[in-house]
Amino acid sequence: MALSVPVNGLKESDKEPVIELFVKAGSDGESIGNCPFSQRLFMILWLKGVVFSVTTVDLKRKPADLQNLAPGTHPPFITYNGEVRTDVNKIEEFLEDVLAPPKYLKLSPKHPESNTAGMDIFAKFSAFIKNSRPEANEALERGLLKTLQKLDEYLNSPLPDEIDENSMEDVPVSTRKFLDGNEMTLADCNLLPKLHIVKVVAKKYRNFEIPKEMTGIWRYLTNAYSRDEFTNTCPGDKEIEIAYSDVAKRLTK
Repeated sequence: MALSVPVNGLKESDKEPVIELFVKAGSDGESIGNCPFSQRLFMILWLKGVVFSVTTVDLKRKPADLQNLAPGTHPPFITYNGEVRTDVNKIEEFLEDVLAPPKYLKLSPKHPESNTAGMDIFAKFSAFIKNSRPEANEALERGLLKTLQKLDEYLNSPLPDEIDENSMEDVPVSTRKFLDGNEMTLADCNLLPKLHIVKVVAKKYRNFEIPKEMTGIWRYLTNAYSRDEFTNTCPGDKEIEIAYSDVAKRLTK
């Protein structure tokens, strides 16, 4: 029978894990850079309520000790009690597994549909922003609008737990703050950084704005902007614009 021996009066299970998150640095080599995957992991760790440290990595001058720690790997990645983990999806699964209740919050959505809501927006946005042919612009913009409309409809459709089966009144529009309810989940950590990039970049390089009629999306973004877990892990708008300065193609005849 194996015994858990207390260390300094603490059982092994009570000890805080030592976690370091490595994220892409901004154009100054120090601030948080534009990387939705970095922000996704940053948000997850923050929401979990675990103690962790963050190191920004300047990709132009990657330090030698980082080359040794994770050879050939670009951020984001984490070290968990000294062990390097590099695959973002697997890191998310791992953190949800090891940082579990009752000590840490469970972040998996209750409704499976929340995981896939808005999942094709970033691909449509990328096609729209990378296009240089004026004749293709309208169709690509329509494609982006269509995927945004689908997300808006999901955010405005009441979830099952918003509907009182004993009430005679219908709930016509959802009032929830995030994809899966009033608290952020893994689904939000994945979608929000990308949706914010879409908003900033499309406005800067295509003068495209998410229509105000899409009240579900705007409610969603407004709620995100009121949360430290989002705003304090997010790169500045200027940083996002710089990152896309070479990606966003000019429409040339």
